[in-house]
Amino acid sequence: MPLVQMTSKEQDETSNINTGKANQSAPEPPNQSAPEPPPPAYPSPGYPAPQAQYGFPQYAPGPPILATGQPYSAFQAGYGAIPVQAAPAPAPVIWMPTPPAPPKCPPGLEYLGQIDQLLIQQQIELMEMISGFESCNRYEVKNSVGQMVYFAAEENDDFTLNCYGTLRPFTIKLFDSMNQVVMQLSRTFQCSICCCPCICCLQELEVQAPPGTIIGYVKQKWHPCLPKFAIRNDTREDILKIEGPCVPCLCFQDIHFEVKSLDGKSTIGGITKQWTGLAREAATDASNFGIQFPLDLDIKMKALLLGSSFLLDFMYFEGQQNRRGRS
Repeated sequence: MPLVQMTSKEQDETSNINTGKANQSAPEPPNQSAPEPPPPAYPSPGYPAPQAQYGFPQYAPGPPILATGQPYSAFQAGYGAIPVQAAPAPAPVIWMPTPPAPPKCPPGLEYLGQIDQLLIQQQIELMEMISGFESCNRYEVKNSVGQMVYFAAEENDDFTLNCYGTLRPFTIKLFDSMNQVVMQLSRTFQCSICCCPCICCLQELEVQAPPGTIIGYVKQKWHPCLPKFAIRNDTREDILKIEGPCVPCLCFQDIHFEVKSLDGKSTIGGITKQWTGLAREAATDASNFGIQFPLDLDIKMKALLLGSSFLLDFMYFEGQQNRRGRS
């Protein structure tokens, strides 16, 4: 078959056609560029976290830590911000473990069978210090190692508190760790005329444990100068007696009241009004008392000695700061 020779023009057209087909059959490869890093505000693995500017306060993750090892409760970070320290948390109240109750022991008084010392601390009332008006007293009763045994609270109204003063009638209830009333102390109103031996002028405290069951009384004995009291059982028989010094004559020191037998020959224990310092004594009438008695003393007698310390506080140490503030 004879060969047909193509002219140069035809060869060029054929070449262009073949090139166009090749371009259509082979797609262009995609443009592969380097991946872009995420924005600096959202760090991801492989990229460094955003750096704070120089001078901005740096804090470790988590709540800031105080120098005492406690975290701040609130903190505001900012340029030149000053950390705000939270108020220290109050110390937890540690109650005395409940001991087994001895036989014929009033419920709630089994704590007294295990101790021979008590510390009574009256709580400071801030509004009473500022205003000078009397408010209900509250006390913490602790053992020798600082464990809470009872919490005592007075129940009264504002009229009686501020009109009758230290001679006011009152009811004080003592609560245990379960918030149960285990003792109740009651005093009726009696006038105060120390130079008159009239029976209506003498103070008397009734002690109930549990409330509704009388276990004894603390009765004042007449004396023109010295405090004298009798500890009586539920039938009003004298069991022990309390004698103290002339309270107005003693300043800047502890005041001791002795607990003696009826014949006065042996000292059973004592009640001490503790001197708390010039600043506190001048600013408030909150008192501290220490009570000592034998470990094997009858539990009811221990409860009566505990109640007698409240009567001593009301008669000789309550309201001294308020009277000075009003005069």
